[in-house]
Amino acid sequence: MTRLDSRIPSGPLEAKWDRHRFSEKLVSPNNKRKLTVIVVGTGLAGASAASTLGQLGYHVECFCFHDSPRRAHSIAAQGGINAAKNYQDDGDSVGRLFYDTIKGGDFRSREANVYRLAQVSTQIIDQCVALGIPFAREYGGQLANRSFGGVQVSRTFYCRGQTGQQLLLGAYSALCWQIERGQVTMRPRTELLDLILVDGQARGIVARDLVTGHISTHTAHAVVLATGGYSNVYYLSTNASGCNVTATYRAWKHGAAFANPCFTQIHPTAIPPGGAHQAKLTLMSESLRNDGRLWVPRVPSDQRSPGDIPAADRDYFLERRYPRFGNLAPRDLASRAVKVVCDDGYGVGPGGQGVYLDFSDVIEQQGLEVVRERYGNLFDMYHRITGEDAYQVPMRIYPAPHYTMGGLWVDYNLMSTIPGLFVIGEANFADHGANRLGASSLMQGLADGYFILPYTIGHYLATARLLPISDDHAEAREAIQRVTTRINRLLTVRGRRTAAMFHRELGTLLWNYCGMSRNEGGLTSALRSIPTLREEFWRDVMVPGSGESFNQELEYAGRVADYLEFAELLCHDALHRQESCGAHFREEYQTEDGEPRRDDAHFAYVAAWEYRDGAVPVLHKEPLAFEFVPPTLRSYQ
Repeated sequence: MTRLDSRIPSGPLEAKWDRHRFSEKLVSPNNKRKLTVIVVGTGLAGASAASTLGQLGYHVECFCFHDSPRRAHSIAAQGGINAAKNYQDDGDSVGRLFYDTIKGGDFRSREANVYRLAQVSTQIIDQCVALGIPFAREYGGQLANRSFGGVQVSRTFYCRGQTGQQLLLGAYSALCWQIERGQVTMRPRTELLDLILVDGQARGIVARDLVTGHISTHTAHAVVLATGGYSNVYYLSTNASGCNVTATYRAWKHGAAFANPCFTQIHPTAIPPGGAHQAKLTLMSESLRNDGRLWVPRVPSDQRSPGDIPAADRDYFLERRYPRFGNLAPRDLASRAVKVVCDDGYGVGPGGQGVYLDFSDVIEQQGLEVVRERYGNLFDMYHRITGEDAYQVPMRIYPAPHYTMGGLWVDYNLMSTIPGLFVIGEANFADHGANRLGASSLMQGLADGYFILPYTIGHYLATARLLPISDDHAEAREAIQRVTTRINRLLTVRGRRTAAMFHRELGTLLWNYCGMSRNEGGLTSALRSIPTLREEFWRDVMVPGSGESFNQELEYAGRVADYLEFAELLCHDALHRQESCGAHFREEYQTEDGEPRRDDAHFAYVAAWEYRDGAVPVLHKEPLAFEFVPPTLRSYQ
């Protein structure tokens, strides 16, 4: 692995990005036509990047494992997208969005990256409006917005519970325009299974056609990974079932540093699990916490229906613990608070794994129609899943694995430690720190794809020495051999247990020992158990069918095999970080009132791990310098 060099520009914070853009080398329009870029993934980050690069004149090969790019996980994101427009005149600004993000991430992110994100946020909204995104509007036509967890201003723009869907459709329409122009070649139903490196540079990928099983190589001048996060390692997650770690994990094995994998976010607003064979958890938008109040009965195992429990017998625990923010406390704090009351025996519903999210007060104050207008489709979805009418009885919610702040390490240009391999959106680690503010994921994906990568990848293509290569280059043939060998190995085990069984066991183990709270004993136990489970997998996994046809069991088994390796890295990172910060809560490091206790003297760095075959990965540290926002004890009380 090459030396970590963040390439953060010097100078005033407000001027870094503008000065950096001016210093970047450009590719002339004629030369862009000679260059090919591979983009893997078609969520907000991938679709916006592919469409923008195509519009600039590059030839783009775009890959996704769905039948259509519009089925990316981004479509499930409901709540909203942040931007420092200050329409409400309530004190918002680029500087405040920067500060809220740094604070919300518990001072474990780069100042320069976060400020750039806040800076381009205003452009994102303008871009989306130009694409026809139907953001909610006030009576006079002005865009509506609201507050989200962890902030006290209204900066979250939304599409009535369909924000991710509408934003993705906008990016998808821009992508389709470039497909129609011939600038983007779309390859659906294909999955990246390996990278092709030539002279140490990322020059292509090996992909498998998920319908025919055909394995092919694709070469280019640069590769962009926009393949999302890895929270499905926990088995039950709010992510789409297809979300996985394979692409980024393959890159890690080739020398890309993996940064902060233990920073995995638990979302407080998910519907509790409903059965032992459930494969996915349903996310309810965090926007519900704007009006809904979280509470549990003051008496454990209170059997009364919630409507029969008077206010005096209710514990509004978030309002009690965080009086300034109340139900808008950030996700990490809200999730742990829910876990604490449930662990103490105050949880509601089957197994006591739930708390009430109650809208009776806002319905009484503002009327049923106001609530229906704001959240109607979310209430309908809840009713379809649970059979309960949340207008009449409170919702029941419980935290669930969600967004992952960790990912492949990238520099200021969004390039990994492998030259020519760029990583955008949730697949990289860069902008959030140890926790993510609600409505910032959509913001980062579109910022990377529309407004950052097109500049920085141009500089690389203008300055790198890139010799012509063909799809049958020696490195490409070697990569195909690696993929074929692995597939054949999976198919020839012929064991008795399905990949889902192993995935469920691994996910349960991680949830118990490396979930909402971690400790040294649990993490050490997990690191002993995971290799044993992995050996059992390769001895007893059952993968029916062949590799030369449509075979979803084979796809799944390949991803589970990667999870069984990645889980060790996740636990190593959590074990080494002897502090609590954001979404990483070590039970040994907490304040007297149960809040995270950071250790800035010893852990104010990005933990970037280097792969070692058959050995413990090697830790590299990128120090984090806070010149503009001095780290303080994070308080939402």
